[in-house]
Amino acid sequence: MNYINYEVNMAARGSYIVPGFNVFGYEDAQAVIHAAERHHSPVLLMVNRDARRALALEHWSALLGSLARNASVPVAVHLDHCSDLDDIFQAVDVGFHSVMYDGSKLPLEENIANTKRVAEYAHARGVAVEAEVGTVPYSDMGEVTPEFTRPEEAARMAAESGADWLAVSVGNIHRQTCRATRINFQRLEEIQKVCSLPLVLHGSSGVLAEDLAKVRSYRVGKVNIGTALRQVFGGTLRATVLANPNTFDRLTLLEQSCEQAEDKAYELIGQMVV
Repeated sequence: MNYINYEVNMAARGSYIVPGFNVFGYEDAQAVIHAAERHHSPVLLMVNRDARRALALEHWSALLGSLARNASVPVAVHLDHCSDLDDIFQAVDVGFHSVMYDGSKLPLEENIANTKRVAEYAHARGVAVEAEVGTVPYSDMGEVTPEFTRPEEAARMAAESGADWLAVSVGNIHRQTCRATRINFQRLEEIQKVCSLPLVLHGSSGVLAEDLAKVRSYRVGKVNIGTALRQVFGGTLRATVLANPNTFDRLTLLEQSCEQAEDKAYELIGQMVV
């Protein structure tokens, strides 16, 4: 079991959560690490589809991996939401610590079979694997109705695929810009009764703060965060540029964004580790 798999498993058994943040450069990655260090919390730096289109996996691994190695807390580099097996195998080979195979839109049998292929490849190289059953919609694509994870399908994925963690759909929605989503705790309870794996919640930016706090008492080991941090970073950068029309040095322009992103990450991590 690699170190981030250990941390997620320990969190799932305890009353805290390991946060995973989507990052898009050294600026927000370093802000997240600083926030995690202030909390003495492990954290994952996650590379999503948008980030992969901007920069190759080997470069993300080199950049984020070097930051992770110099942190004073456990920091892992995670491949987020990937359905291309070749890309996943490449991420494993270039040094990612954990990978997510997203076969949630496939028939269950095919999802399990592909996840098993990923798990066999990744585990042989010391890399943890996240799977998904059920569908978490994307609000920016007009999707509003989740396809809840069925407990019996979660049980099969846990028993047959070899995955280490399981992302579930229990009311959570990706890329919401305000906190209005309620978690269906009855479904979450039903899932954890039959699934032995640490559970993962995506789309936490839209989850009500009180629901996110309540999640700590369930077998949830990892929670993903993206939109909330991007909103703060982008909004602060926009305000800085407009207020300083003669400033062109990007390090100066990004300084406030990095500070605000760190403070936001610190706030969000605090909701998971208290």
